[in-house]
Amino acid sequence: MSEPITLNVGGKLYTTSLSTLTSFPDSMLGAMFSGKIPTKKDSQGNCFIDRDGKIFRYILNFLRTSHLDLPEDFQEVGLLRREVDFYQIQPLIEALQEKEVELSKAEKNAMLNITLDQKTQTVHFTVREAPQIYSLSSSNMEVFSAHIFSTSCLFLKLLGSKLYYCFNGNLSSISSYLQDPNHLTLDWVAGVEGLPEEEYTRQNLKRLWVVPDNKQINSFQVFVEEVLKIAMSDGFCIDSAHPHTSDFMNNKIIRLIRYK
Repeated sequence: MSEPITLNVGGKLYTTSLSTLTSFPDSMLGAMFSGKIPTKKDSQGNCFIDRDGKIFRYILNFLRTSHLDLPEDFQEVGLLRREVDFYQIQPLIEALQEKEVELSKAEKNAMLNITLDQKTQTVHFTVREAPQIYSLSSSNMEVFSAHIFSTSCLFLKLLGSKLYYCFNGNLSSISSYLQDPNHLTLDWVAGVEGLPEEEYTRQNLKRLWVVPDNKQINSFQVFVEEVLKIAMSDGFCIDSAHPHTSDFMNNKIIRLIRYK
């Protein structure tokens, strides 16, 4: 076995081996302790990582055993997910996703309610036809809004792992917009033919994508289909009493329930 290494993670000390820290070479830790990126030292000469020290125990144990072991009453899944994203240990990312699905299914009865709204907005933009030659153009754009409430906060986190905003050329999970664990509001636009990419950024227009299918959501029909797919895979079913059939078919309200 290699010589022990002591790490200072956010003020909490851990001792392990170099072989453990580099067991996943493509991870952040693998890069740090193989010399690909520099490491910092604390005043005692220990390797210092400015991350959550308490949560690191679960990450280190995964490096040792390749199993994600969490206490039955573990309440910090969101914090663990952020730390796992930082360390970029792919098998651990997959293990946590599986664990979140298990935790979601372990919840008791749950309700999911989504209210949808859609409007048409005229967007004005400039088109460069030639060097120093620009023309003003306009087009109608579909603007969507979805207000989501669920008694299952874990389901909203699951939804956040599937739906992403596209803005400024980058994809970002909608989970980062989850301010309330039971409520989520989504606002996005459909793609407009001929609208330059930089105009979406300039006019603060976000589009919505399904990942990993890499599918853009340009209509409520597609949005409803994707949400139903995710919800039903998590044990939800359509509430036969609410909403009224006409509302559901017109994509105004989605109400799903889950019984345990």
